[in-house]
Amino acid sequence: MSTGYPRFFIHKSIGALADAIIARYGSANQKAMLFPSTASAHRCRDFIKAKGEPSLTKDVEVIDLILDKGKESSEIVMKISPSISAVIYHSDLFPVAKQYWQHSGDGISSRRAEFCHSLFSDGKLVAAATPQPVIPQKKGPRRYQRGSIDLTSSPTDNKVSPERVKDAAEIQESTQFLEDRFGRNLDISFIDNAKVSLRRRIARSLTGEVNLATIESNSPENTSNSHGVTQDDVYLYPCGMNAIFSTHRMLLQSRGQLKSISFGFPYVDTLKILQKFGPGCIFYGHGSSEDLDDLEARLQAGERYLALFCEFPGNPLLKCPDLKRIRKLADTYDFAVVVDDTIGTSINVHVLPYADVVVSSLTKIFSGDCNVMGGSAILNPQGRYYESLKKAYEADQTNNNNYWAEDIIFMERNSRDFINRIKKINHTTEAICDLLRGHPLVKDVYYPKYSSTKQFYEDCRTPEGGYGGLLSFFFHKKEHAIAFYDRIETAKGPSLGTNFTLTSPYVLLAHYWELDWAGGFGVPPDLIRVSVGVEDTEELVSRFVVALKAAEGVDS
Repeated sequence: MSTGYPRFFIHKSIGALADAIIARYGSANQKAMLFPSTASAHRCRDFIKAKGEPSLTKDVEVIDLILDKGKESSEIVMKISPSISAVIYHSDLFPVAKQYWQHSGDGISSRRAEFCHSLFSDGKLVAAATPQPVIPQKKGPRRYQRGSIDLTSSPTDNKVSPERVKDAAEIQESTQFLEDRFGRNLDISFIDNAKVSLRRRIARSLTGEVNLATIESNSPENTSNSHGVTQDDVYLYPCGMNAIFSTHRMLLQSRGQLKSISFGFPYVDTLKILQKFGPGCIFYGHGSSEDLDDLEARLQAGERYLALFCEFPGNPLLKCPDLKRIRKLADTYDFAVVVDDTIGTSINVHVLPYADVVVSSLTKIFSGDCNVMGGSAILNPQGRYYESLKKAYEADQTNNNNYWAEDIIFMERNSRDFINRIKKINHTTEAICDLLRGHPLVKDVYYPKYSSTKQFYEDCRTPEGGYGGLLSFFFHKKEHAIAFYDRIETAKGPSLGTNFTLTSPYVLLAHYWELDWAGGFGVPPDLIRVSVGVEDTEELVSRFVVALKAAEGVDS
């Protein structure tokens, strides 16, 4: 594989900027890992020094590249004040640096890399503490160059011919279509308003369309939610894993160095974060009632923990933890509860009453278009740690305002219709589940509606909520799974929550080097995971019918 999911494969645009930085500041045996802030870069440096070969780590350094405002005239560029912090290290340490990149989600986005690469090449992005030689000036980043045709000129004006005015009008119309349809060419001057819009949408006080030109951060918020959350309780991150990583850091800062609890079979990097950063964790991979019995016995014996992290529902078996019981244990024995509702979504389930922090990957169904990443963390204003966590989050945002402006603009535009998309996806996913559950070759289907933990899901399901757009299943025979996967006419690859249906051999992708370990928690290696999109229900079901017939053909 030459490329892949952005935290597992470093985007080629990011790699190109890293190479350019090494060419100027490093040497032939060095690499650079790029971050949006000096704080995140220093965390990476510290991780490399702690985990890497000591003989190689002594020369690891951080170079902060900031905008030379004396060379930049664009008000927009000045407003977003782009910067890059590069961790320079020996190339043999790449596997260690890559661990930090993957687990933390702290790294820069490809849009930031492309934008900053242009500034770096023009000599406008310079080392913070080192005077730079003057480099011949070029125009600013292409995406902020204005069109050269003056549309205000009269067709009879000698400066612009009628043909050019017509061509320009057609270009403008085409550009407007792209902006409306795909969220491209958006006005980045609305970045502050876009942040407000996103936070209100996540807090559920904004549920419809919005005009970024009119929304204001200090305007009254329509608090239509019933749980007291406002935009000020919502924090934005460059990806979902970074929201989890940052939440773990904030808990360690505010509550002290205690082990955490990973409850239920987790998304791979959540467990890695809890194991590799801080004092470690205990892992309950089944997420069962028996696991809670064991945890309660530990707590009664005097063991104390930082927080319990869980998904609702879990990935890929779609089981749900007993949040009611977990909340009671947390209140009795003083630990925080962090719930990842990415798969359930806030439209289908309401988990905040049982959590101190709700984290989510906005990259998934919240965005849908699969062209931008993002994450969020919501603090429960009723939680016992609210005040201390609030102080920690606010201080962290000041030092780590890492979410790139262009990514925020894209995310805001993509998410405007996410409620309608979720309703459509809920309906189609149930139809596909019904088809699979009735087929004799299919051994089991995993979906919250049919799970042994359905009651726990129902405890949190919203009045109009469905059961989500993710399902997993496996066949009685591996050969059937192979035939089905080869024939199914959907996109194939990692991620979930895309507007197009996405099928993957999830366990082989996520746990290839630990299949026996995953199998020990009831996660079969031949499992097929499907993230359902917004295609026509009947048409999509028909594709599954065809693929099932291909599986049937294996035995004929």
